[in-house]
Amino acid sequence: MPQWYLIHTKPLAEATAQENLERQSYLTYLPRLVQIQRRRHRWTESIVPLFPRYLFLHLDAGLQSLRPVHSTVGVCNIVRFGISCAVVRPEVVAELRARADPVTGLHRFKAAAHFARGTRVRITAGPFCGIKGIFERAEGAERVLILLKLLGQETPVEFPTELVANAAF
Repeated sequence: MPQWYLIHTKPLAEATAQENLERQSYLTYLPRLVQIQRRRHRWTESIVPLFPRYLFLHLDAGLQSLRPVHSTVGVCNIVRFGISCAVVRPEVVAELRARADPVTGLHRFKAAAHFARGTRVRITAGPFCGIKGIFERAEGAERVLILLKLLGQETPVEFPTELVANAAF
C-alpha cells in the first residue's frame, strides 16, 4: 500500500533532492511558499520551501525500495521514530495540496494587517481580548507589534495579525 514518508534534506537542497528523487521514478511533494521580504529597501517575492529541509516522498514499500533514497544527492536522511520510518497520513498531504494556489501550487500566508503606525487597535481574542492599544509595526507576515498601556507605561507586545482589529477609543 503506498504511503507518504518524510525526507530530511541537506540545507537549501530541497529542490535538488526532489529533482534527483523524481529522476529515480519516486513521487515527491515539496510544498513551496511565496515569501515577501524587504531587500535593499525594496519589497521582493521569493519562493521558499514551506517546511525548510523537508519534503514528502510517496511510495509503495512493496514495489519500491527506500534504500536508494539514502544515497540520493540532496537527501540527508529519512525521518524516523526509533527504527521505523515516519509515515505521514495521506490527509495531511491532501490538505496541504488543497490549501495551495490551484494554478501555481504555491502557498501564501495571509497578508499582514495594513495599519498605519499610530492606528488605534484592539485585541479580539486570547488573554488580552478587548484591550486597546496602538499599532507600532508589522513583525513579518503573521505578527504585529502593539503598544499596550500596562502598569502605567506603554509596553510593546507582539500578537498574531489575525487577533488585531481596528478600534475607536
